[in-house]
Amino acid sequence: MSIDNIHDDRVSTLITVRLAQIQTSFHVQAGYDGESIGNCPFSQRLFMILWLKGVIFNVTTVDLKRKPADLQNLAPGTNPPFMTFDGEVKTDVNKIEEFLEEKLAPPRYPKLGPQHPESNSAGNDVFAKFSAFIKNTKKDANEMYEKNLLRALKKLDNYLTSPLPDEINAYSTEEVAVSGRKFLDGDELTLADCNLLPKLHIIKIVAKKYRDFEFPSEMTGIWRYLDNAYARDEFTNTCPADQEIEHAYSDVAKRMK
Repeated sequence: MSIDNIHDDRVSTLITVRLAQIQTSFHVQAGYDGESIGNCPFSQRLFMILWLKGVIFNVTTVDLKRKPADLQNLAPGTNPPFMTFDGEVKTDVNKIEEFLEEKLAPPRYPKLGPQHPESNSAGNDVFAKFSAFIKNTKKDANEMYEKNLLRALKKLDNYLTSPLPDEINAYSTEEVAVSGRKFLDGDELTLADCNLLPKLHIIKIVAKKYRDFEFPSEMTGIWRYLDNAYARDEFTNTCPADQEIEHAYSDVAKRMK
């Protein structure tokens, strides 16, 4: 991946991907400095998918105020990320994910869909609970929002510590009490992780910075999950800088009264 910068104060990022005879372009949110990749879990989700697929791609930041003529009418009123393919603009992140999984298929590219359907929905309410928690400005309501977030995190932790069916050997006399897998669906990253990990990382950074909140140490499943994710280039190399994430929430996480 290479990054070239053509920047002003309002930019998006253009990612050009060449897949055999297919050429697609992605536009993702840039950082507040106009150069680095910005805080956007949806953009990181797509970055991770491309990386896991083994696709070589270039990233170029483009000034939105003076974007090239061929981009003038591209997805008017639409915020990044979005993708173009054969002149068609795709703005729905879920549909972009489906498109990439369909076009970048085996045997040339790995399948990233999880084997267990439950992995797709694991942690699906965590980010919403976090958003309510971080946006709250009333001290007397903070405990309620924090409990709601903790409840959602505990549900995710339970999933991560519960053995998946393929971790249980039907012919073994030993009972598997706690899962030892690295990620949501097993020991390999899947689409489910590409969706959840960027959000979980944001929660970890923002909640500590603005609410002095950390994931409880007893939630060993979540900590193991994050530790394994931070050991993977596909995740760490697509994460925005911590300062970028903190800056993105500086106006959202207002002081409580």
